[in-house]
Amino acid sequence: MALERRNLQILANHFAAAADAMAFTLMRTAHSSFVKETEDFSCTILTAQGDAVASPRSFGAPWYSGISYEPVLSMIDEYHEGDICITNDPYSGNVATHSPDMHIWKPVFHDGKIVCFVAGHIHNTDVGGAVPASLSRSLVDIVQEGVRIPPLKLVENGTLNENVVRILRTNVRAPDQNWGDLKAQIASVNSGERRIHKIIERFGVEQFVQGMEDILDYAEQQARVIIRDIPDGIYFFSDYADEDAVGGVPCRLALTLTVAGTDVVFDYTGSDPQTASALNMPTGGRERHPIALVGLTYVLATLNPAILQNAGTLRVARAVLPAGSIVNAQQPAAVGMRSLTCMMTQIVTFGAFAQAIPGQIPASAPGGNAIMNVRTVDWNGKTVMASIGPVGGGGGGTPRWDGSNGAGGASAFLKNTPIEISEAEICIRFRRYGLYPDTGGAGQYRGGLSAVMEFELFTPDTVVTARNRNRSVFSSWGLAGGRAGVVSTFVKIGANGMHESLGNTDVVQCEPGDVIRVVGPGAGGYGDPFTRDPVLVKRDVLAGFVSLEAARSQYGVVMTDHEVDMERTAALRAGTGGETALFDYGQHRRAFEAVWTRECYDILTATLSKAAPTWRHYLKHQVFSHVRETRPDAVLLARDIPVVVASIMARHDIPGH
Repeated sequence: MALERRNLQILANHFAAAADAMAFTLMRTAHSSFVKETEDFSCTILTAQGDAVASPRSFGAPWYSGISYEPVLSMIDEYHEGDICITNDPYSGNVATHSPDMHIWKPVFHDGKIVCFVAGHIHNTDVGGAVPASLSRSLVDIVQEGVRIPPLKLVENGTLNENVVRILRTNVRAPDQNWGDLKAQIASVNSGERRIHKIIERFGVEQFVQGMEDILDYAEQQARVIIRDIPDGIYFFSDYADEDAVGGVPCRLALTLTVAGTDVVFDYTGSDPQTASALNMPTGGRERHPIALVGLTYVLATLNPAILQNAGTLRVARAVLPAGSIVNAQQPAAVGMRSLTCMMTQIVTFGAFAQAIPGQIPASAPGGNAIMNVRTVDWNGKTVMASIGPVGGGGGGTPRWDGSNGAGGASAFLKNTPIEISEAEICIRFRRYGLYPDTGGAGQYRGGLSAVMEFELFTPDTVVTARNRNRSVFSSWGLAGGRAGVVSTFVKIGANGMHESLGNTDVVQCEPGDVIRVVGPGAGGYGDPFTRDPVLVKRDVLAGFVSLEAARSQYGVVMTDHEVDMERTAALRAGTGGETALFDYGQHRRAFEAVWTRECYDILTATLSKAAPTWRHYLKHQVFSHVRETRPDAVLLARDIPVVVASIMARHDIPGH
């Protein structure tokens, strides 16, 4: 029998409190700043079948709120009390999505029967592999991305498997740090198990088990109420990561969103093929894989902040993830940068919903956090690794207020590491960390400013990694007349004062005296900037967010002696306005799509799909090379693509031509 709604909410609160307790335990006992400060972790209460029921309310990664562990739960033959299982292999059940994410889970027994599981993951700063911090878009297969542990028992009947621990410690660059984080994970699930037993004591096991199903059903009902009010229709949107490989060509994410009644379909057909780099998503084609549907979770929470976020929330959706595409890569593709691609899936989701429910979705956040890590040595020569914080952009301007500065929206959930902690852990000195002016897209409601980080290094053979660098080429789009945000920059300043632009390079060798400066991308603005209240423009100028020149050129506001000259402002704004496009994509994308139209991309992806997945990236690059050499217009290109691909496939005798 279903629980009464009041009791159901009380039980849901208890589950959330149990997940909170797991998060507190993890943060207070973890060794790495990436867990205890940046909070790249999850703590989850699962049904006996593996569906997520509850997650922490304000800690960790919301990306995994709708996760199902069922694929990996079934890979363990038999569970006993005291068992704790582990995996970080992206291709074993598609629960872990890149090798630094170490997932563990523990069965909770009552009267000899499993009633639920407690689970979670952390992002290890390093799990070995070809580069410090394990991840780079330059890597081409999963083997380069560090040690992989298939689903197995880390603890059996309460006894730790020392062999697993030895393998993990032997293959990483900071073994003590990783071991400390793993012990924190074990403490976290043990804490969750104790909390579950207390909940069962209060509610009884029957209400406990029934309540989990009822909570999932209630979350589904909440989601369906939201979807029901969205007009039925088919909405298409696409966007691009700057490069599909080091020095590569743009990487396209395409989404056709279909809303029908209380159901939604996310069809990613038309997205680029899996790449010969690490941008691939290892979803296994699972139609409710959480990292393919994070954007939906965010949209639902925007439209109803009180919605429960669990596996029930995602029952309204079905994702179409073509095999061999960037959203469903096949083994042994590298997947370490899948978070960048996941953020792009969120952005195309927002773009599709912005068409379905205009006036209710903000402009684009950047979706290009640079997650900064440093591998160096201390004064005694000991290797040290630390995350020194993400550097991203702000939230997109909304229909009612400005976007948040420095972080927000699709910049994800990551929190900054205080610079005092970073300077205490590693041999660096921060020269600047704050907001960068004139980076947010202009609008009636301004896009959030980007962050800037600048630091000096003091030890030889230091390696800086800047994972997920993006939006150095393609801007975050503005909405409803708002302007696109400013692109990001990444520079190394040598001890000799020479500046080297690094673009989207994500592994940088440094020496003593070198300075790294990274400026994140700005978010898009919302609404016509010439309708922005001049008082708000004045406030931004005085705060250092907007320069006097930008106030005049982007907002039509003239200031003299720290005050708005209303007469000259009115004259400058006169005659402006009128019809505007729904999206402002920025100059680079407009030029790119003058040739690479939607029709051309449809033909390209359909043609490439006939080849084996391992050939598609190569063939795509051959077509782009053909375009660079011949400079065709869009009509010629649409006609040329099948011919070019067929000739290359025939030349190499590739099956499918």
